Amino acid sequence: MIIEVPATSANLGSGFDTLGIAINLQNKIIIKKSNFFSLSIKGEGANVKKFKKNNLFVHIFYKVYEELLGKKDNFRFEFYNKIPVSRGLGSSSAIITSAIGAAFGFANKNITKNEILKKALNYEPHPDNIAPAVFGGFVVSVVKDKQIFTQKKEISNDIKAVVVIPNRSMSTAKSRHSLPKEYNIKDIVFNLQRSSFLTAAFINENWDLLKIGGEDRLHQDIRMSKMEELFTVQKCAYENGALLSTLSGSGSTFFNIVYKDDVKKILKSLKFKFPQFRIESFDFNNIGLKVNF
Repeated sequence: MIIEVPATSANLGSGFDTLGIAINLQNKIIIKKSNFFSLSIKGEGANVKKFKKNNLFVHIFYKVYEELLGKKDNFRFEFYNKIPVSRGLGSSSAIITSAIGAAFGFANKNITKNEILKKALNYEPHPDNIAPAVFGGFVVSVVKDKQIFTQKKEISNDIKAVVVIPNRSMSTAKSRHSLPKEYNIKDIVFNLQRSSFLTAAFINENWDLLKIGGEDRLHQDIRMSKMEELFTVQKCAYENGALLSTLSGSGSTFFNIVYKDDVKKILKSLKFKFPQFRIESFDFNNIGLKVNF
């Protein structure tokens, strides 16, 4: 079995815990039945000991597999990871969703992508990363009665993603803990307006309006203040033609949407200004999670 799952960027400016998008930066996992358990990791996380000793994918896979079949078989797991770990590009959501999909596949049980999402909520309560990981594209998500309801928009080839990946991580838990417990009504209305407008701009492909919809008063500035360079990243991106420049997830990656003809210009400017960071461009992913035998 071969499983592929894309990286995702969540929160998307004003779309806190709601809006997410998938890019063509993917993890691939190969699973084979075996006489004994074995695991190998290549790429991101290969040198992290805890990923081999206490692997989240393996834990979720076996938990779901045993729930379905009432037994535990031996498998060989081969991980080819391209999604950076703890950088705000949905590495945990990729693990969760792909493990669930793989377990159902090997148990020979049919499952829909909606059912994968519902089960993924047991491990990740915020839908803005797991939904685009499963469905691909731009996804709006709502949680109701322990179920995720989604609306998806496929992304055209007219725009690309440019990601700026800093050389250090930001803790999602600490980042969320730093946010206020309460917000004033003006800021809430501000974000409601922008996130609704941003969603409409995606649906209607009014790319020039993304910047307005991406304005935020709930989380970005607070999180970015933990890594001041990110304000300069955003400024540089907008000065060189970015349509949307926003913190990816809780950081530290900064996510930019650009016209395809502007990719080289923005890459050159960002690489010149931030030579210590990893800066790359990607197409958007409209497929999401794939499980193949």
